[in-house]
Amino acid sequence: MLAKAKEEGGFTLIELLVVVAIIGILAAIAIPQFSEYRAQGFNARASSDLRNMATAEEAYFAANAAYTSTLSDLTGFKQSPGVSIVVTPSGNTFTAEAFHANGDRTFNWDSANGGLQNAP
Repeated sequence: MLAKAKEEGGFTLIELLVVVAIIGILAAIAIPQFSEYRAQGFNARASSDLRNMATAEEAYFAANAAYTSTLSDLTGFKQSPGVSIVVTPSGNTFTAEAFHANGDRTFNWDSANGGLQNAP
């Protein structure tokens, strides 16, 4: 009686290529979405810092009857890493601009026109 050859189980090359292709397609979809979510987070940080700076600027105005362009003068305001804010006082009003180095939006504040001009 002849002994049957033992068949070895495994994946064929085609099956492996299909799995690699599926993983590649999923990665191609996920990576841009992840980058977009990161940019949204950085934008939110810049917008939040701008709002907090404006609140501190108003408190500074209440105490000193003038606005300041120096962020270190603002009591209680802590700027987030990576966020750049430029304040321009003009008499009884001020404007400010904020952006994060890794974000993709710039936010503007105008105290004479109701605050944040381009809300997220």
